[in-house]
Amino acid sequence: MNISEIARRANVSTATVSRTLNQSGPVKATTARKVWRAVNALNYYPNSHARALVSGRSRMIGLIVSDITNPFFPELIRSFQSMATEQEYDLLVTSTDYQIARMTACLRRMLERRVDGVAMMTSEMDVGLIKELSRRGVPMVFMDVGQVGPKMSHVAMDYGNGIHQAVDHLASLGHKRIAFISGPLELHSARTRRQAYVEGMHAHGLRTESSLIREGTHTAEGGHRAMNALLRLTRLPTAVVASNDWTAIGALHAIDAAGLRVPQDMSLVGFDDIPLVSYTNPPLTTVRMSAAEVGATAFEALFGLIGGERLEGSVYQVATKLIVRESSGAPARTL
Repeated sequence: MNISEIARRANVSTATVSRTLNQSGPVKATTARKVWRAVNALNYYPNSHARALVSGRSRMIGLIVSDITNPFFPELIRSFQSMATEQEYDLLVTSTDYQIARMTACLRRMLERRVDGVAMMTSEMDVGLIKELSRRGVPMVFMDVGQVGPKMSHVAMDYGNGIHQAVDHLASLGHKRIAFISGPLELHSARTRRQAYVEGMHAHGLRTESSLIREGTHTAEGGHRAMNALLRLTRLPTAVVASNDWTAIGALHAIDAAGLRVPQDMSLVGFDDIPLVSYTNPPLTTVRMSAAEVGATAFEALFGLIGGERLEGSVYQVATKLIVRESSGAPARTL
């Protein structure tokens, strides 16, 4: 099977078939439909390498994330991949496991595969390779931490507003002694959330004490350890804000193991709104940051850069929303 047979069936030239398949030149919509009908009728599968040579594009894009086991990322990847498939792009997904060496290996693999663009959500950055991608004109989209420039866009997450929403919610219920479990403080996003907690407390005229701020690891284990440290305080907090939902799940387990009840004895608020937290006991109040929206926004930003619609990068903002469930309530003394 070759394009000559497709051309004969569609009653067009082989050049028109080539331009249609490779998206390498202008073709009228009616003509393109004729070509694709012929392709489908003949059960033709274009050679991807040949298409890349003709069009100068690999029709492959890269997506790099920090931790593929984190429940936030599969939904992001699914959303990104769905949109990539709609636009007939193959997706190369890799994970750094928070290691700079793996980030370097991931980026080198992207260069070797001649991807048309790269989207990344990691805390690790190989600045040298980022510059090399930029020098080669490879479009890039950074999620969370990143920069904007020629063929570089940034999808920013409004962590600060999300944490403010959590603190505002608890303060409105009458809580004054509110603790915070952060993520690993070497991460920019973790520092941003901690600072937002401090600002949120001050906005309500509430004191922040170092003993009420504990560092976690964005895992259930880290949340469990940090919560146990809070439970050893002489004067317990009446509410806890966790930097992500897995941290909150670990904290919830520690509170339960200590014989305390949520929210009757202590309120708890998470962050992300992963599917699991609708089924915890009690269902978790949390701040929703839609992973699907992050993925879709990142793809749209990258697709615009690849297509030349936006030569200069842009900043895209993903909003947050407080989701009130059953893990937050008024402190016991005000009931």
